[in-house]
Amino acid sequence: MELPIPKLRHDSYFPSFLTPRRLSEAALTSVIQEACVPGISTRNVDRLVPAMGLSGVKRSEVSRQCQELDTRVGSFLDRPLEGPWPFLWLDATCVKVRESGRIVSVAATLALGVNDQGRREVLGLEIGCSEAETFWYDFLRKLLRRGLRGVQLAISDHHQGLEAAIQRTLSTSWQRCKVHFLRHLLAHVRKGERAAIRSQVRTVFAFRQRVSAQSQWGKIAEELRSRFPKVAQLRDEAESEVLAYLSYPESRHAKICGTNPIERLNKEIKRRSRTVEIFPCESAILRLVGALLMEQNDEWAVERSYLNLADLARICNTDKTDSEPNRQ
Repeated sequence: MELPIPKLRHDSYFPSFLTPRRLSEAALTSVIQEACVPGISTRNVDRLVPAMGLSGVKRSEVSRQCQELDTRVGSFLDRPLEGPWPFLWLDATCVKVRESGRIVSVAATLALGVNDQGRREVLGLEIGCSEAETFWYDFLRKLLRRGLRGVQLAISDHHQGLEAAIQRTLSTSWQRCKVHFLRHLLAHVRKGERAAIRSQVRTVFAFRQRVSAQSQWGKIAEELRSRFPKVAQLRDEAESEVLAYLSYPESRHAKICGTNPIERLNKEIKRRSRTVEIFPCESAILRLVGALLMEQNDEWAVERSYLNLADLARICNTDKTDSEPNRQ
């Protein structure tokens, strides 16, 4: 079939429905527009406006575009959560927003889960002024009201407020990210000795059975206790948290022992946030970040399963009564 190709004096012909990441680009455009209309743009925004062809922005157009995006993002973030979610990743990344004439840092809190079909989905997004326990508690309670259930393992970085909120709401096992733990451990060691201790600690993660790993963990702690008492104490306190992943099938260890899946999302959010630098309001953060999460969720929907279905079936069918979260 021969099709005539239109010749244009300016620009080029490319079908709009084939443009990748249309939703996040529209969200980014609306955020920049919203920043420019009230006259609170920064130097970088001033440079971006003519580059994106946004001169002469009208308030009515900005309002219409923002309302359309907010509706779609809101429906996505408030959708019911169906079926069990055996693995749950939690983390937050900080972005800057203008509030009452001041520039403050707020936390964009994310929840990522794997369902009983082995597929990843973004479960929630909230904006909070800090990562205190009360905020995490409210965030997790909202997920429970939307239908979150069947959580077998919650995975996150070490944060006392988050850990306490997990115990209060989910009453499930907690996996502390082993990468973040190792960084925290090495911060208490002189720079010249970090390589040797890093190698020692990593020998623990080479074991696939809990008994062997715990034996190696205790052996290394005793070797370090005389020279590095603080390091040995940290290892004693974190043993059950860092090795929680060993209670699950060996084939899943690499994917549930840390926060790598959600860190990738945070990296993309940071990349987009650097374009705006300072958001005009919290709704603009939800719009841009929410649009980005929607697109990522769509990409995961057509990819192969993240975790093995046979392993998940065994996990989800093990003591379903105990897997129900504490809703008091």
